[in-house]
Amino acid sequence: MVGERPVYLALEAAGGLRWGVSEIRAVQVQALTKRFGAVTALRKVSVRFRGGAITALCGPNGAGKSTLLAAVGTVLTPTSGSIEYPPLGTDRRGVRARLGWVAHDSHCYGQLTARENVEFAASLYGCRSASTWDRVASRVGAEELAGRRVDTLSQGQRQRIALARALVHQPSLLLLDEPASGLDVDSVERLEQVLREERERGAVVIVVSHSTGFIERIADEERRLDRGRLAQ
Repeated sequence: MVGERPVYLALEAAGGLRWGVSEIRAVQVQALTKRFGAVTALRKVSVRFRGGAITALCGPNGAGKSTLLAAVGTVLTPTSGSIEYPPLGTDRRGVRARLGWVAHDSHCYGQLTARENVEFAASLYGCRSASTWDRVASRVGAEELAGRRVDTLSQGQRQRIALARALVHQPSLLLLDEPASGLDVDSVERLEQVLREERERGAVVIVVSHSTGFIERIADEERRLDRGRLAQ
């Protein structure tokens, strides 16, 4: 993920997160610039993502979509500009407590089982219970994967586990980078249903995808990036 540690490793290093913080109702990005040495990945991007909506980030490879997602997800620090999360303001720790993330790479722990990966994520948020696995596995169609080590799973199966892990704490900000990658038709339909459910729950949902059909079916709004700028 643009050179940064997976978000769950960042959460682990933080020593766990507080449960019961305020819900994120929107994300306001203002004049955001991000440079990596001589390369400028984002150039004064200003955009608002609202709760209760699915927003698609579109654009060609290298446009800055994953960089913007990582900045919103608090694992990249902007070179300049700001990101606010009403009503939390700029409280990064508070944001992480309400953040669910599905990266292009699942970042699951290969030597743990599917169930252990999900229960470990739940423990970071202080919401682990005997029903955690059953609740999220049924939503993503992963019940039969419970006892299998993640390093034995296909890409699509790992993506299902990553999605289950992202949902354990009922996040109010859900970020997804190519979430349909490797999924079969039935799994894509289940993913779309989950995203619609999260939208109805009021979450801020931001999706990066190159699949125009997927975007057309699920997105309420589209924001297009081109060479690090927001297209008008």
